[in-house]
Amino acid sequence: MLLYTVQSGESLYQIARRFGVPPQRIILDNGLANPQNLPVGLHLLLLTPAVTYTVRQGDTLSAIAERFGVTVVVLLQNNPQLILSPTLQVGQEIVIGFTAGKRRQVAINGYAYDFIQPDTLRRALPYLTYLTIFGYGFTPEGRLIPPADGPLLELARQYQAVPVMLLSSITGSGNFSPQLASQLFQDAVLQNRVLANLLAVMDQKGYRGLDIDFEFIVEEDAEAYLRFLENAASQLHARGYFLHVDLAPKTSGEQKGLLYEAHDYESIGAIADFVLMMTYEWGYTYGPPMAVAPLNQVRRVVEYGASVVPREKIFMGLPNYGYDWILPFQRGITRATAIGNQYAVEIAQRQGAAIQFDTAAQSPWFSYSRDGLDHVVWFEDVASVEQKYNLMDEFSLLGGGYWNVMRPFQQNWSFLAARYNIEKK
Repeated sequence: MLLYTVQSGESLYQIARRFGVPPQRIILDNGLANPQNLPVGLHLLLLTPAVTYTVRQGDTLSAIAERFGVTVVVLLQNNPQLILSPTLQVGQEIVIGFTAGKRRQVAINGYAYDFIQPDTLRRALPYLTYLTIFGYGFTPEGRLIPPADGPLLELARQYQAVPVMLLSSITGSGNFSPQLASQLFQDAVLQNRVLANLLAVMDQKGYRGLDIDFEFIVEEDAEAYLRFLENAASQLHARGYFLHVDLAPKTSGEQKGLLYEAHDYESIGAIADFVLMMTYEWGYTYGPPMAVAPLNQVRRVVEYGASVVPREKIFMGLPNYGYDWILPFQRGITRATAIGNQYAVEIAQRQGAAIQFDTAAQSPWFSYSRDGLDHVVWFEDVASVEQKYNLMDEFSLLGGGYWNVMRPFQQNWSFLAARYNIEKK
C-alpha cells in the first residue's frame, strides 16, 4: 500500500504505469468522479493485490470466498465494484488480498440518518461493525419519536453490521434540549417508561445495543445523568444488549463548559460497554476556517481519554465531511457549508486549486476564488485518515466511529480494507 501525492503535470495513467497499478483500480479506490486533470497535492491510495482470482463459468462469490478461506464481506471490501453490482462475469479478476498486510483487527461504527441514500449506505456497510441509526427522541410523557429505520435495519443485516439504536434529547427543531434531558434524569417514572419503550422496540426490530447521545447537559444534572446511565446499563444488560455513550472531546477532568462538565469520562467509562470520543468539530459551521479534526488536538483528547477509560472500550471519532468557508471570516456572519470529502476533491479539480497539507493538523486544505469571492476548504483524505488510525493504533483503541456515513468516502474504506481486519459479528 502506498500513498502518493500528485505532482504538477502528472496524469493518472502516468502514475498507474509508474507504480504498476491498473488505472481503474486507482479510480475505484479513490472514488474519482473525473480521473482527468488531477489536482496537484491530491493524495492517492495505491493498492497492489497480493492474491487474485479470475472468475470462471459457474463461480459465485460464496464459492470463491470458501475456496480462499475468507468471507463474502471481505471480498466486497476488497472489490468495491461488486457492492452495487454483485453479478460476476467470466474473466473478471477478483482481489482476494493485498500486499500491505493487516495491522490488527478494529471495530468500526458508522452513524446514519434515515434519509441516507441507499447506495451510499451500501457502499459503507461492508466496512462497518456497527451501524448506529440516528435517532430516537422522546416526549415529556415518555413516548418515543422514531426514525424511519426499517430500510436501514434490513441493509445492516444483509452486510452483517450490528444495528445500534440511538437515543438523544434532540427536539423537532434539531437542537439538544437540556430541559428535556433534565426531566428524564430527574423523573424516575419517566425514565423507566422511556427505557421500557426502547427495550420493546429493540426486541421487536432486532437492535443489539443502545447509543446514548446527550449533549449540553447542565452541570447540576451531572450526577443524575450518571444514575440514568447506570439504570439504562442494568436494564440493557439484563436483556443481553450493550450500552454505548457518546462523549464530548475533553482534555482533562476539570474542563469547564456546558458541553463538557456532565461528561465524566472515568465514571461513564466504568458504566458503558463502549464510548465514542467525539474528536471532531474544531472547524465548524460558525467558527473560523480550520481543520475539522486537527491531529494535534485529537491527540490531546485521546491521551486524556485513554488515561481514565479502558482503551478496549474507546471508539475515536472520525469526521466524514469538511467545510467550505467564504472569506474573509466574520464571526456571527460567516457560515461555512458542509461538504463531502470526495466532493471537496471535485471542487479543487474544477477550480484548478492545488491541495496543501497542514503538518500540525495533518489535514488537507485548499483555497480558490469563484464569482468574485474567495473560499478556503478544509477536509479529510486518505493521508489524514491514516494519521488518525496511527493514533488509534498507538493507544490500542477499539476502533473508529464515523460521524457520519451520509456521504461517500471510498478512499477511506479502501484504506481500511487493506490495512485492517474489520470486526464482523
